[in-house]
Amino acid sequence: MSNTPLSLPQFDLPRFASLVQGAAALLWLPQAALLAWAIDSMVRGAAGQAALAPAAGVLLLGLLRAGAEAWGARVMYAAARGHLSALRAQVALSLAQRSPMDRQRAQSGQAASVMAEQAEAIVPYLVRYKPTRWKVMLVPLVILAVVLPFSWVAALILLIAAPLIPLFMALVGLGAQAASRAQMVEMGSMNAFLLDRLRGLATLRALDAVDATASRLDETAQSLRRRTMVVLRIAFLSSAVLELFSALGVAMVAAYIGFSLLGTFHFGSWGHVLTLGQGMFILLLAPAFFEPLRELAAVWHDKAAGEAALAGLHDLAAEGLALPGATAVAVALAAPSAPPSIEIRQLQFAQLGEAPLFSQFDLQVRGGEHVALLGASGAGKTTLLSLLAGLLPADGGEIRIGGVLMSDTSVAALRQRMAWMGQRPHVFAASVSQNVTLGRADADVANVTAALHLADLSAVAQARPSVMLSDGGHGLSGGEAVRLALARVTVAVQTAHADLLLVDEPTAHLDSETASRVTDALLALAKGKTMLVATHDPVLASRLHRSIAIGPELEMMEARRA
Repeated sequence: MSNTPLSLPQFDLPRFASLVQGAAALLWLPQAALLAWAIDSMVRGAAGQAALAPAAGVLLLGLLRAGAEAWGARVMYAAARGHLSALRAQVALSLAQRSPMDRQRAQSGQAASVMAEQAEAIVPYLVRYKPTRWKVMLVPLVILAVVLPFSWVAALILLIAAPLIPLFMALVGLGAQAASRAQMVEMGSMNAFLLDRLRGLATLRALDAVDATASRLDETAQSLRRRTMVVLRIAFLSSAVLELFSALGVAMVAAYIGFSLLGTFHFGSWGHVLTLGQGMFILLLAPAFFEPLRELAAVWHDKAAGEAALAGLHDLAAEGLALPGATAVAVALAAPSAPPSIEIRQLQFAQLGEAPLFSQFDLQVRGGEHVALLGASGAGKTTLLSLLAGLLPADGGEIRIGGVLMSDTSVAALRQRMAWMGQRPHVFAASVSQNVTLGRADADVANVTAALHLADLSAVAQARPSVMLSDGGHGLSGGEAVRLALARVTVAVQTAHADLLLVDEPTAHLDSETASRVTDALLALAKGKTMLVATHDPVLASRLHRSIAIGPELEMMEARRA
């Protein structure tokens, strides 16, 4: 599977808005000049009315600056939300194109945490960090160029103090990004752990493991707290470093100007004495010189958190085991006229980093035949069904369903004639009817009622069509959940006319009476259809047409019923 790497889209309007926000800070230069001029004029004995014109200019420039920054922030926020939505859609599409059998697939709790919660850190990163970066690149250089003609000493002080801040910020930032990344990984792991334990709460209670689980959750929460405090300590440290050097820089400039105005210093102003207006102008610009760097410290944590969140989205969208046909253009196949045959030739498949499960594997199943796949756990029964269902890509060989070669273009159409019943059916937080139909538009109440009747659920109060079920199916027993999955297969057969049934361990963990009822219903549903059943149940296998045993060496033995 090939995924396009996640990237932050570039748009002209957001970039221009970022530049406007950065350039708006330069409006302080004429404001400072007007203030210095007004003070100098009043000290020289000018009337108070002389300050009215500079005050009006300062007010107008302030309004212009505020308007420019507000417009830029609004544009950047809208663009950031759009970027985040695009990234989430890209990650969701990438996850949808991954095989559900991919062992490297992120847990649902972790994926939800990264996409919904952690990804929000990208918005302040884009809204605040980008304009601040422009300010850091632009404003100090302009102020330095403006101060230099008045006093080379003041410009030198600013020039010496400025590089120390980015240097220490970079050193602190390396730790900040690593700490933010570790914090987000810990947060995702805790969410995944919590969701998994909530789904298995009934089992934990049955095993009296609630206290142990609570203790482990508390340990995870304490670990997350410690990592969060590390991130905060680094954030406060970076701010303290910046405030120290900026305060020293402004203090040194103020001391030089003060002594120059008192006549103590006679150097540093290109051979002439600084006037009060010039000194005030330089002094007003000194804090503005460090202001972008101070803002950079404030948003440095946003940068670290945003880049960590972006890395988390990258990891979710990383290349994994592809779902066959997920990106290909599907082709329509002719309407089937008979149950499909199955033909497998020279099949090869191996999980990533593991020994091959299938090597030169062959299998022939006639149309309408019912076949049991027998073998020890891990022999590859579920994997074989997944390959036949097009849920896993084969490493080599051919699979033909009803004479049609399974490929990226044909697998979607071939799936339409299949019905899948897994050994661990998931129950969604929805009504029984919705859990049975799974969103099929052509399934009606009659289909659901008939399916529940065939699955022997019509007498179960908790399995009535209108009853709401919780996520994980709390309130349903294990046998009832399996029969609910059987009802899903029934609806698929009724509405989509599926004629190939792929069933995985339908009687596992069921008592003999429930297993017998499930087997009877399954055989009634499979009449006139092709069915493959992976099972350890010899009773179920004996009721099928034949059995195929898959041994440790992946050699097939065939035993036909007498």
